[in-house]
Amino acid sequence: MLATNHIRSWLRKRKHKNSKLLFHLCGIFRLLVPGWITRKQLPYLLNSHGDMNMDYVDDRVNYYCKKFPSFTVGGDGTYFSQLSFQKRSAYYFDFQEVIRFFNQTNRFYHVFGDVIDVPPTPAFVKSRPIAGENRNGVLLKLNKVRHFTFVKDELPFEQKKDMLVWRGKAGVVGRVEFVRNHFDNPLFDIGQTNPPDATGNPEWQKGYMSIADQLLYKCILSIEGFDVASNLKWIMSSNSLCFMKKPRYETWFMEGRLQPGVHYVEVRDDYGDLEEKVQHYTSHKEEALTIIRQANDYCHQFTDSKQERLISLLVMKKYFEKSGQIVA
Repeated sequence: MLATNHIRSWLRKRKHKNSKLLFHLCGIFRLLVPGWITRKQLPYLLNSHGDMNMDYVDDRVNYYCKKFPSFTVGGDGTYFSQLSFQKRSAYYFDFQEVIRFFNQTNRFYHVFGDVIDVPPTPAFVKSRPIAGENRNGVLLKLNKVRHFTFVKDELPFEQKKDMLVWRGKAGVVGRVEFVRNHFDNPLFDIGQTNPPDATGNPEWQKGYMSIADQLLYKCILSIEGFDVASNLKWIMSSNSLCFMKKPRYETWFMEGRLQPGVHYVEVRDDYGDLEEKVQHYTSHKEEALTIIRQANDYCHQFTDSKQERLISLLVMKKYFEKSGQIVA
């Protein structure tokens, strides 16, 4: 009986999460496919748009890879063969999934990890600032095993708890102040998941909470960490309402296009209006459901795997063309 309970607990924690094991196995399998085979497929894949809306596709390509002058990738650029899957394997395998279709003698600039500054030269990144001139940050769908988690939420909004929930590492700048000011509010269920010694406040410690358990609440808070918030995508695909400050960074999810009051509930930078807005939307069901529907619709555009692949290929094609390199 005890073993069964442990298995059920483990399955509940893993529910709604992408399988890292499967992700890495697929990545390793792709490495075994000879490069000449995938490169021969590129012309076909670039023209296999079928009934896709190409105006929409082009719009997203131009969002990720904005217009910038022609440039040259110098000797400080990187060949894909110089990268190793032993370092930042999630980024490596996502990048390899796209670049394997292109000429392997091409060089590129890249910055893997949480990027909060714009590179000095056009470079492939996972994230970039929303404000200001950010065109040198060329977005690709990187580290998607962690960031692109969508859920199938079977619990209707009406049956969820009239509360707001948040779990995360409070040691990140901006989160400490939030937890300090709000952890004891009876309308919120919030707490840190990092060790108490990281903040010196053991009373904030509430431990890990699975996505499935967080989905029991009507309101879920999304707080940016070093760059974007990793929970944003699954919240917006659920039947719960997303609360967050105006985002500062964006990824393949195009956070810069999210509209407050349309896709999420915007709160003040000091969270001073958080309680008021939770009370409002838990008692105004139709307003909440409208935002949830629109958030779900926004997420849906990222679920067509063929379209996602085409957009990724076109982004990389544009990068190599702008840098004067051979595409195929």
